[in-house]
Amino acid sequence: MSFVDRVQVTLKAGDGGNGIVSFRREKFVDKGGPDGGNGGSGGDIILVASRNQNTLAAFRYQKLVKANDGKPGTERKRHGKSAPALEVPVPVGTSVVVDEQILADLTRDGQRVVIAKGGKGGFGNAHFKSSTRQAPRVAEKGEKGQQIDGVLELKMIADVGIVGLPNAGKSTLLSVISNAKPEIANYPFTTLTPNLGVVDVDKYTSLLFADIPGLIEGASAGKGLGDEFLRHVERTSLLVHLIDAYNEDIEAAYKTIMKELKDYKIDLSRRPQIVALTKIEGIPKKQIEKYVKALKKIVPRGTPVLAISSPSGEGVKELLRLVQKNMEKVKKRTAKDMPADELPVIGLREDDDSWQLSQDANKFVLTGKKIERFASRTDFDDYYGEQRLRDIMGKMGIMAELERQGVEPGQKIQIGRPEISHIEY
Repeated sequence: MSFVDRVQVTLKAGDGGNGIVSFRREKFVDKGGPDGGNGGSGGDIILVASRNQNTLAAFRYQKLVKANDGKPGTERKRHGKSAPALEVPVPVGTSVVVDEQILADLTRDGQRVVIAKGGKGGFGNAHFKSSTRQAPRVAEKGEKGQQIDGVLELKMIADVGIVGLPNAGKSTLLSVISNAKPEIANYPFTTLTPNLGVVDVDKYTSLLFADIPGLIEGASAGKGLGDEFLRHVERTSLLVHLIDAYNEDIEAAYKTIMKELKDYKIDLSRRPQIVALTKIEGIPKKQIEKYVKALKKIVPRGTPVLAISSPSGEGVKELLRLVQKNMEKVKKRTAKDMPADELPVIGLREDDDSWQLSQDANKFVLTGKKIERFASRTDFDDYYGEQRLRDIMGKMGIMAELERQGVEPGQKIQIGRPEISHIEY
């Protein structure tokens, strides 16, 4: 399966089933009471982070993910069946982004989040029976399920990110130190997707390394898909910055990558890193020492600089020891800074009694969570349903405010913006 790390998707929870108007009809029972059942609730959509998933390719051709609707109520007070939740597996590291705002961020295997809530079922007329209302003829429609139009974005979760210019030896290093088998060739841009590999540093320690495809000047602005690749650096705790010893200008190569890390939407240049000069086989030792000395002058204070050869193994064990030592420092610091709780999902179902009334041309516009919710459950083709909504508007003080603002008979009252429905005064 091809690697896909960003997809546009619509997540649609199930609609609630309608309640019904029904009256008991039995032989020898002259006036049977109301027995219309409630509709069932629509299914939620739950995203589940799974380490068995490593790409969002399944969503490339399935742009709409929809849960089932609730069933309508029936006579004899039988309620409609609620739809089961739809569980959707996604890779660990998946975010849900809507209008550049993160709604959910799944960073642990097994983490679950309700991303779209199913609509509640509408009440049948049996629900509205009271001592003063013995034969209600009103029933509600089911609520619409939430719909999320957004982007699923995968940022690989790795302890260590290997970065550098194209052909710096990133894939070769990963293939030597881990079980990963990336494509390797002696030309730039061999790697077009990030590769992951588990590295056993010692008998008790394993770390996850990510080979980030080669970055070039302008990568932070999207050149060469650089911004897509830099996204995967966001999750890493430590960077191993590789520089090809055969590069014409060692210092310029280092500065190019640092600038792109800095210019990305999140400043990644401050991320702890280890700088390693690669492909040193065949280069005189004095020349290598000269390169290392030059790099030490320009790297941030405390940044280790060393020289390695992945094919021969020279310097590789020392590099892994430095990685382990620095990761221990990072983890201690991260543990102190960890937030108490994970990112909450934005809820869209809170009840809110407040409402606003404004005039627009020759009509009034009524907005407010609670009244809009009632309107969405009203069957406007049914006289009794519309009358119930008018009664609710009266109890909430909306009718009185309309009169105060000079509403005229027959004038349109739009509910919701955009319009959910409307009535005439």
